Amino acid sequence: MVVGEFTTEVDVLVIGAGPGGYVAAIRAAQLGKTVAVVEKAELGGVCLNVGCIPSKAMIHAAHTYEHAQHTESMGITMENVKVDFAKVQEWKSGIVKQLTGGVGSLFKGNKIQVIPGEALFVSENEVRVFHGYDVNRYRFEHCIIATGSRPIELPAFPFGKRVLSSTEALSLTELPKSMVVIGGGYIGIELGTVFAKFGTKVTILEGSDQILPGFEPDMPRLVERKLKKLGVTIHTKALAQGMEETENGVIVKAEVKGEAQQIEAEYVLVTVGRRPNTDELGVRDIGMNLTDRGLIVVDKQGRTNIPNVYAIGDIVPGPALAHKASYEGKVAAEAIAGHPAEVDYKAIPAVVFCDPEIASVGINEREAKEKGIDYVVGRFPFAANGRALSVNAGEGYVKLIAEKGSNLVLGAQIVGPEASNIIAEIGLAIEMGATLEDIELTIHAHPTLGEVTMEAAELALGRPIHVMK
Repeated sequence: MVVGEFTTEVDVLVIGAGPGGYVAAIRAAQLGKTVAVVEKAELGGVCLNVGCIPSKAMIHAAHTYEHAQHTESMGITMENVKVDFAKVQEWKSGIVKQLTGGVGSLFKGNKIQVIPGEALFVSENEVRVFHGYDVNRYRFEHCIIATGSRPIELPAFPFGKRVLSSTEALSLTELPKSMVVIGGGYIGIELGTVFAKFGTKVTILEGSDQILPGFEPDMPRLVERKLKKLGVTIHTKALAQGMEETENGVIVKAEVKGEAQQIEAEYVLVTVGRRPNTDELGVRDIGMNLTDRGLIVVDKQGRTNIPNVYAIGDIVPGPALAHKASYEGKVAAEAIAGHPAEVDYKAIPAVVFCDPEIASVGINEREAKEKGIDYVVGRFPFAANGRALSVNAGEGYVKLIAEKGSNLVLGAQIVGPEASNIIAEIGLAIEMGATLEDIELTIHAHPTLGEVTMEAAELALGRPIHVMK
């Protein structure tokens, strides 16, 4: 039964209120457009509700617990350090509520209408929105699709009571005694680290020859070493083949380096990637071009082959990153308003909030070699940085890559404390066309972790101060 069907017209209809959609909506409203946002779940999307934000809260809580147990070297002894996991979840949920409420307030302040429900395209200028028994029509001059992605489900490991995606793992009410993580990418490593620090026996199965594939091999080595100190078992070149449920858990059957293994655990966490949410929008029915993977084909302004419809974030080609989605959302909104905006992926940072953190921006050495670039490298260790040592975080390094001759900064890789924050300076350097000398001559406050970037630039220039050349 359809109740109360009516038609509303807006300048810009945004489908999805995640970090791409809500940013696009706010920017479009700032540019004078009437804007409505369709969201089937919660404002903030996956990122704020069951992804980026809650996972980072859990990472911090786990790190705090671990840190409290190992302060004897500083002369501080703590006894009976315990985890109240229900309280941890309550604290995490409070952060999520605060941020999602903030998005709602921003929508209200920018006079953006929120439409609960799921959108289905019926033409190039109209969608139907289904919410319970209600179906309403919305006509638009322009539309921005920002529906994000969802975890990939493996046929041999269907999500259920004992098989979790990242969403369910972040909402567990009790700490599991043991867990098998299928997939050693950034989500698997981050969540595996969280549970390991809280005391869960974690086993990671990764199909490639290293965890965190895609990063230079020497970057994950420090992460792997820390995971092993936490008691994590890591199997690379491992293929998870199936499972058998038991009364209190599961038995995972896997092939590790050609040998059959069985691993018992309370839960299985599947983190093998994410799938774009484009299959239930009706976009193919209106003639939109998609790739074989279900990604929407767009131009440099985020415009699809249907001129008044744009797409951003995880549903278009490129890395599935929240900050990329937000960037694309602003570009699409400005393009709709007639501004000469277009995406320029010169420097998209990639960050893994593992221990130690790792981050990368621009190109790495392998890519420089493949492009035939003559380059110089400056790799400075955190072990020679006073601030790093004073916070018990002397492992890792900052590595800068620059074009030889011009010294133009091309990329950076960081392993170590606050890598997620330090990488921003180097991203700015790449975007501005800065050189090694620009970084070297920028006065960095002392003592700070950021000094390592300056020291790496000095090292690449052949005149390091705090290490031998």
